[in-house]
Amino acid sequence: MTTLSRRRFLAASGRLGAAALIAPARPGPLKAAPLGGAAGIQLYAVKDSLAADPGATLRRVRDIGFREVETAGFASLSARDFRRLLDDQGLTAPSAHLDFSVPEAAFAQAHDLGAQYAASGSLRGLISSGLSGGMTLDEAQRTAELANRLGEQAQRAGLKYVYHNHHIEFAAQGGRIAYDVLLAETHPALVQFEIDCGWMVLGGRNPVDYFARYPGRFPMIHVKDFLAAAPRAGEAAFATYDYPGAELGHGMIDYRPIFAAAEKAGLRHYFVEQEGPFTRMSQIEAARQAYEYVAKIR
Repeated sequence: MTTLSRRRFLAASGRLGAAALIAPARPGPLKAAPLGGAAGIQLYAVKDSLAADPGATLRRVRDIGFREVETAGFASLSARDFRRLLDDQGLTAPSAHLDFSVPEAAFAQAHDLGAQYAASGSLRGLISSGLSGGMTLDEAQRTAELANRLGEQAQRAGLKYVYHNHHIEFAAQGGRIAYDVLLAETHPALVQFEIDCGWMVLGGRNPVDYFARYPGRFPMIHVKDFLAAAPRAGEAAFATYDYPGAELGHGMIDYRPIFAAAEKAGLRHYFVEQEGPFTRMSQIEAARQAYEYVAKIR
């Protein structure tokens, strides 16, 4: 999930590292990757349906085949009441994306939900309200410091803090990128990471490389895809692009190598997710297609 517009895309440095994940035009048979355990969905992918009828939406999610969810809000309910709806459908929420402006309240919600992981979609608003564009190295340093503090608080609360990326962390600056600073400057015992694979690939980086370099730091991933896009008329190369979200299996990312590498690096949970606009099918039908895609390769 993201509050950022997809019309703000980074410069294309590092694009070669992600090129290996671009799905071939005529993919061969999918090879099974033994990712044991439950398939999960980030509920932001069905947010409109969830807002209209949370109980019915969770039932549909369960009927599709998902057994785990990751929350991004509670559909105007309390975390405790949302947990009851999950229990009614036999669903669990090992992770929750939370608002950390008041950490103690966020941790209380995680406990009410029964989550183990308290995740932030972004910490930019807590660093400075005036930041925009790609994450600078200075912002990355300050973000890492805040993440370490949140990690300490989460640990005291009996939880694990997790940082989730978008595309802003992957701007190259003097040979370094902000995401590498976040990994280097956060304590592994306090801060873990949830790779949003779709946003990372759009940032020109390859999740497989990070799984190899930092085993044990990525207990969760988001499984997301985008449609390829061309520069808009009159724009220079590598300027702002518009990448619409794609149903899994219909975008540009091949998840077979990602799943294989993630499992070796200690993956515990994965959550399918889709960015809008949902112009080709409903959010529920897109969720069904996502489940069918991962069922073939996990």
